Amino acid sequence: MSSEVETSRDLTFRQLNGIPPLRFASLGMTTPLFAALHVYHDNAPHSAAMNMAIDEALLEHAAVPSIRFYQWYSPALSLGYFGKFADVASYAGERDLVRRWTGGGIVLHGDDLTYSIVIPASDAAFGESSISIYEKVHRALAKVFIANGNRAELTSVAAVSDCRNRIDSAVGDRHYSKAAINDRADNCFANPVRADVMIAGRKVAGAAQRRARSGLLQQGSIQGVEIGNGLPDRFARALSANLRERKINETILNRARELAQCKYGTDSWLRRR
Repeated sequence: MSSEVETSRDLTFRQLNGIPPLRFASLGMTTPLFAALHVYHDNAPHSAAMNMAIDEALLEHAAVPSIRFYQWYSPALSLGYFGKFADVASYAGERDLVRRWTGGGIVLHGDDLTYSIVIPASDAAFGESSISIYEKVHRALAKVFIANGNRAELTSVAAVSDCRNRIDSAVGDRHYSKAAINDRADNCFANPVRADVMIAGRKVAGAAQRRARSGLLQQGSIQGVEIGNGLPDRFARALSANLRERKINETILNRARELAQCKYGTDSWLRRR
């Protein structure tokens, strides 16, 4: 996923198509982003529509920043709010399709570690810019990877838009086969942007955001890297020293069911563009 600031290409593709290699930002030393953080380990797999609905319901009811780790009932595909349904229509028979409320591109789900972060408007972190939040979340994640022996880095701002244009040109026009979806500029994990997490030249974590009056929602995916060894808990601890594990209550679940039925699970929402 890529941020609403907008939203992996491996090094071989860049070299073959004359695309300059990405430059990386120093991780530096940072304090935890949140003074306190609620952690939801949502281990019961949900449909794509229900997963999106729970995230929005959590944002509506948030009083404290939270991170939710979740799973998918079946292989799924999410496209950003501004994405075109025609670009993913061919997957309808084999993946659970859903349009996110957040921006960004196409993300394949199933083997990834998916998470959402909710920051209520009352929290100090909400006052930071969207890109600052995006970067700080990914710095925390990158440090977890580094502690586990991986050489994780964040992409810098250098030549991001130019890189996207060159990838579009190298892939060809906008008529793609399924086999080409991993090479297209709309695929978040084929298209690193500023502050995404990279390991060995490949994007392993990206996210998308939505800022509303009630707060900020960041939905992220981690893939193409080992996601075991307690990664969710270590990620949460890197975001805050004051964690409290929570379970999603019935109020939130009931609101999520309503959103899944009336919004995320509808054809009108999925095909709106």
